[in-house]
Amino acid sequence: MKSIRIWDLPTRLFHWLLALAVIGLLITGNVGGDAMNWHFRLGYTVFGLLAFRLIWGLIGGRWSRFTSFFPTPARLVRYLRGQATPEDLAGHNPLGAFSVLAMLLVLAAQVASGLVSDDQIAFAGPLTSLVSGNTVGFASGYHKDIGQWLIIALIVLHVLAILFYWLAKKNNLFKSMLGGDKTLPATVEPAHDTFGTRVKALVAIAVAAGIVYWVIQLGNTTF
Repeated sequence: MKSIRIWDLPTRLFHWLLALAVIGLLITGNVGGDAMNWHFRLGYTVFGLLAFRLIWGLIGGRWSRFTSFFPTPARLVRYLRGQATPEDLAGHNPLGAFSVLAMLLVLAAQVASGLVSDDQIAFAGPLTSLVSGNTVGFASGYHKDIGQWLIIALIVLHVLAILFYWLAKKNNLFKSMLGGDKTLPATVEPAHDTFGTRVKALVAIAVAAGIVYWVIQLGNTTF
């Protein structure tokens, strides 16, 4: 067994920035008023982070790529039978992968609904003019109620899972997401976490920011 780099720096920064932004979104969304200006800014931030994670899931470090932890039936069966390989457990285990993917999908739905929501008071998403009134109404209701509670439920589940693995299995997931390393068999391939990796991440961030800017500007386009 040895300490092996699993989470590259871009992935770790994504994780903590997303956590802070989501907490900020929940707070500002419930405070309302002038805090909604920050709610929009944080929403765009989460949009950019999700776009980055999608890109990074294709070109990032070994264990940050979706192909390395996607919960295929074979991986799930091995895990449930207690026959998981070191590679099955290096990044996200199959059950953890379900949680991660669910969080990303729910956050993506929340961002999408926010882009076409209208509080009927002073704030409206940048794309409301591009969709029907029924769509705006449905999206607004989902964004304020169902979507928000789904996010809260997944956050609670995420925290409980971290505590379970820490207390019951002596596996400190919090520490590994801070430092990036896990103690694993020496046969496990480490993730590349070099200067070149970080330059590639900066390019991915620029592309993600461009996507966010382009989508927001769609609402200002005259057809």
